[in-house]
Amino acid sequence: MTKTIDRIQRYINNMPSLPTSISKVTEICDNPKTSPSDLTRIISLDPVLMGKVLKLVNSVYYGMKNQQVTSLARAIIILGLNTVKNLALSTAILGNLSRAEKNDSGVNRAEFWQHSLCVGVTAKLLAMKRGIDHKSIEEYFIAGLLHDIGKIPISQAIPEYFPSIKKLIDSEKEPLFKVEYKMLGLNHCDVGLMIANTWKLNGAIRDSIVYHHSYSNYTGPHKDILLTVAAANFFVNTEGLQSSGDSSPEPLNPTVLSTLNITDSVFSDICDSLIKEVEKAKVFLHI
Repeated sequence: MTKTIDRIQRYINNMPSLPTSISKVTEICDNPKTSPSDLTRIISLDPVLMGKVLKLVNSVYYGMKNQQVTSLARAIIILGLNTVKNLALSTAILGNLSRAEKNDSGVNRAEFWQHSLCVGVTAKLLAMKRGIDHKSIEEYFIAGLLHDIGKIPISQAIPEYFPSIKKLIDSEKEPLFKVEYKMLGLNHCDVGLMIANTWKLNGAIRDSIVYHHSYSNYTGPHKDILLTVAAANFFVNTEGLQSSGDSSPEPLNPTVLSTLNITDSVFSDICDSLIKEVEKAKVFLHI
């Protein structure tokens, strides 16, 4: 088990570091006194990052094709500090994960990202249905999009384990995270924590990566986003939208829906728009 964990940790240690500009973006956005001009100044120092943020802002995902936004300052005014911060962070993380993938063994890459997009979009649609402040909506999407990133180092560092993991899931009908722990001594949430520590991720994104399967034990400040991601993940896994290897997910604790003040019917309500929104959100994978 120790050797397995060491291999995963070495892989994570060799993953590209997040750009310095990202740590500065998150640092100033955590300061309540930060102004749009402060964020504009920091992102402008990284032309590549600025280009990616503006490309996302002008994508079909945000529906701004008819009013091209060429100014980062205007993008921040339109979308808000928190949304632009999350766009910058997610593009950097997705870029690093893509560069770190060396082989196609283990997790199917297309299925993994389809699942991640579906969970992110579902979390966002649930938040919208519940009337969450539009300035916070994008954080639900990003938390859902990135919740499973711990699967990537496992699939890349120890791909030889995946046939056995899949066989055990199929034979015992157990959730992936439990089977991973049985076989490896850790699961993708534990590996997600290792990534979060290495890249100094914090807030709702970190908590969703680490606790989306152990939400009942969570006592932190981001419970609403975490429970929404957990509900979205369960829905996507059980509705055949894309399970990303988790074909026997653990039942969702009934207290999740009651805490979020939603019923099962809300999932039916979002089905029509889900696939369409996922197609739009694929722009995140090509930035």
